[in-house]
Amino acid sequence: MERPAPAPRSRGHVGTRPPTYDAEPTALPAADPDDLDDLVADTVLDGARYGSCTLRAVSVRGDSARYRGEPRRDALLTARFGTGEHALLLVAMATGARATPGAHRAAAEACHWIGRAVGRSHARLVEDIRDGRRGDLKSGLHRLTDRSLGKLRASASEQGVDPGEYAASLRCLLLSADPGCRTRVFFGVGPGGLFRLREGEWQDIEPQAAEAKGEPVLGFGSPPPETPEGDRLTMDLGIPTPPSPYEPAPEPPREPFRFRTSVARPGDTLLMCSAGLADPLRGEPELGEYLAERWSRPEPPGLAAFLADSQVRVKGYADDRTAAAVWEA
Repeated sequence: MERPAPAPRSRGHVGTRPPTYDAEPTALPAADPDDLDDLVADTVLDGARYGSCTLRAVSVRGDSARYRGEPRRDALLTARFGTGEHALLLVAMATGARATPGAHRAAAEACHWIGRAVGRSHARLVEDIRDGRRGDLKSGLHRLTDRSLGKLRASASEQGVDPGEYAASLRCLLLSADPGCRTRVFFGVGPGGLFRLREGEWQDIEPQAAEAKGEPVLGFGSPPPETPEGDRLTMDLGIPTPPSPYEPAPEPPREPFRFRTSVARPGDTLLMCSAGLADPLRGEPELGEYLAERWSRPEPPGLAAFLADSQVRVKGYADDRTAAAVWEA
């Protein structure tokens, strides 16, 4: 009896040249003996199987942070709310602002706030997902996201930190544990990627932010050279206008809310990831080809194999990588 051929081993990198940094962690972040809870592990790995789907999730410190002894700016939260077929699975990932001391704390807080919000509303969310109430889901999750990121801004104010620095992108995936429900819900704010692997080919299904439509108007977009009455507009000399004492100063622009529902087919693999993996997937075709071959097999990878696949490196991309993939039976 012939033994089946072993699966090829995971590769260390793709592309024409190896990355600059070492493949393994080098320096540990500095620790405060009075605040050891602030330490962040280099790698977090998780997984589960519910209903018709198998989940794998990972967050790995990037090559650059490993070399410099900086903490992982990405945070990952996986949680189950409820029991049986009425359970709701949440995967949340966040990335703190670059080159800020508390980036890892902001990312962790963003995940915890959205986790609390979803957990307290999970019964209603499960019903909306199973019944296909897309409009209710979009508006409800938008409110929960705004509320969670608002708490993050409030936390920044309490610490006396600039809210622009104590901030994070946030991406979330909701899965029903009901085997008969194949609706997958994505929502979030900020950069990253949402991809679907179907019949061996990657599809980039990242929802685009809404764009402004129509003609430019005063105070929004590019102003016309004159008013409808023929009056010429004052030239903009780049001098900032002081805020009116009668109106609050405008807040800095916020990232648009992104939302998508997707009905999975048997054999699909859905991938949600931070920019640390989305950017090389979009920029290096060989990485997409490699992961498509690895993740199109009949059985989902185990935790160790998923970890190895998700950290295949590409020269020029050294940020943290956080990814959650869902295989459909």
